[in-house]
Amino acid sequence: MHTDGTTHQPLSEVALGELASRARIIRKTSLGMVHAAGVGHPGGDLSAADILAALYFHVLRIDPGSPRWPERDRFIMSKGHCSAAFYTALAEVGFFPREMLAEYMKPLSMLNGHPDRNKLSGVEANTGPLGHGLPIAVGAAKAAKITGAEWRTFVLTGDGELQEGSNWEAAMAASQFGLDNLTVIVDRNGLQQGEATERTVGLEPLDARWRSFGWAVREVDGHDLGALVGQFSVVPFETGRPSCVIAHTHKGRGVSFMEDRAAWHHRVPTDAELASALLELDGVAR
Repeated sequence: MHTDGTTHQPLSEVALGELASRARIIRKTSLGMVHAAGVGHPGGDLSAADILAALYFHVLRIDPGSPRWPERDRFIMSKGHCSAAFYTALAEVGFFPREMLAEYMKPLSMLNGHPDRNKLSGVEANTGPLGHGLPIAVGAAKAAKITGAEWRTFVLTGDGELQEGSNWEAAMAASQFGLDNLTVIVDRNGLQQGEATERTVGLEPLDARWRSFGWAVREVDGHDLGALVGQFSVVPFETGRPSCVIAHTHKGRGVSFMEDRAAWHHRVPTDAELASALLELDGVAR
């Protein structure tokens, strides 16, 4: 399967439905993986599902049959602790068999709690220690500029992750180098481990912060697939500037008893909670 990247045309209802179906699969599958493993970060998996679906099934120029294709777009999952959703997207797009998802977190599994590019096809960078993904992405985007390559770099960060100073050093460098081939997407669900971001280390006004570092910034509903694709389709937002998409999301999106609750940052659903969540995601209950 080869994904050719974005177009500037609005998505049809059929295409939107297909993306919604992919996002639902990411949510259901990742929840089942966390439940089976007895560990994981389901709240963030669910908040990022629509972003991952939009990227992997419409935006990124990739070829799972040739994972190191030189002209591929690079995607870096900086919030690497949300690996269950990331692995599901990779499997669904064809980087490895879906059956491998059952090995999540098992001893000697290639599907670690944090992604490892040396073990799994489709992973561009080892992530998990927060604040590392954006600096790596800046290096990738700079490499493309140096060599004259046309591939783009996208990186997904958590909002709590932005409290790491390495992100802002990288943001300054990206602006200095004019990396308009770089797009950062902030999964702005407002919650981190145990608490709201604004009661931990405040980030607002987040859009103004990014602009002050020289980035072109847009905000979007991170669960509106059409809006997400629309923004990703027109990057760079300004020639000569890196792009930032602040995607407003809900932790635990799609499961009413999980939504906007910090406890689900890393809580594992019980058998009954998993069954209820899967029904709700299928639209059987709400």
